[in-house]
Amino acid sequence: MTLVNYAEFKLSITKALGDQLAADLAKLRPVSLTSGNLAMLPSVAGVYQLYQEHEDERKLVYIGKADGSLPQRLSKHLKKLKGRVGVDLEKVTFTALSVEEDFQAVLPEKLLIAKHQGIGEAPWNNNGFGINDPGVKRDTTVFGPDHFDQLYPANLDWVIEGLSVGECSLYDLVWAVKDKLPYVFRFARQQHEKTYAGIRVSLGFSSATADELFRIISAALPDPWQITALPGYVVMYPTHAESESARKYYRQGEVIRPS
Repeated sequence: MTLVNYAEFKLSITKALGDQLAADLAKLRPVSLTSGNLAMLPSVAGVYQLYQEHEDERKLVYIGKADGSLPQRLSKHLKKLKGRVGVDLEKVTFTALSVEEDFQAVLPEKLLIAKHQGIGEAPWNNNGFGINDPGVKRDTTVFGPDHFDQLYPANLDWVIEGLSVGECSLYDLVWAVKDKLPYVFRFARQQHEKTYAGIRVSLGFSSATADELFRIISAALPDPWQITALPGYVVMYPTHAESESARKYYRQGEVIRPS
C-alpha cells in the first residue's frame, strides 16, 4: 500500500560536500606546476588537482590531498614528474584548495575522486602515481599498459650533476645518486653497508646520466649484485633475481636487456 502522506527523506551530506569542493575548484584557474608557483602557496592542509594539456584540451589527471602542507606535497609530484619520460612539465598545471582542519574527517580527496572518476576523469588516481616507493613486493608485479609507470617510465638518461670528482667510497656514490635522482633508487642498506664502504671508485667527471652511473656502480660490485631498472624506479640487491617488468639489468658493468 502506498501512503500519500508519507515518504522517506535521505540527505547525502557526502555528495553535497563533494559537489561543493568540485565547484570551488572549478572556479580556480590552473597554473603551471613550477617551484615558483608552489612557493606562493600557503603552507596549509588541503586538496589539489593536477591537469595535463592535450592539444587544445585540459584534462584532469590526478586528485590529491596534503595533510600538512600543499606546497610540500605538490613539490614531491613536481620532482617525480621531472624524472619521467613522456611528461612535458610545461603542460602540467594545478589548482589547490585549503581545507579546514576539522573537515579532514570526511576525506575531501575521496569525495572528489569519486565524483570525477565517475565521469572518466582523474586517471592517475589508483594507478601508481601517488606512491612514493611501492615496496619490495611490487618489484615483480607486472602492470598493465595504462599504469602510470608504463605510460611515463623513469628517465634513465636523467643527468646527475654535482658529483665529487676523484676517489670516493662506493657507499658515498650510491647515496649521492639516490639523493639526486627524481625517482626511487632502493638498495640494501645496513646489512650491506660494509660492502659499500669497503669498495673504492674513481670518478673523472662531475656529471653523468643515471644509466652511466648504474654501470659504474654495478662494475664495482662483486657477483651476484645486480641493479634492476623497473618501469618507475630502480633497485639494487645481491641477487640475479629477474622480473617480468624489468627494463634493464646492470651486472658487473654490463647492461643486460630482458629477453
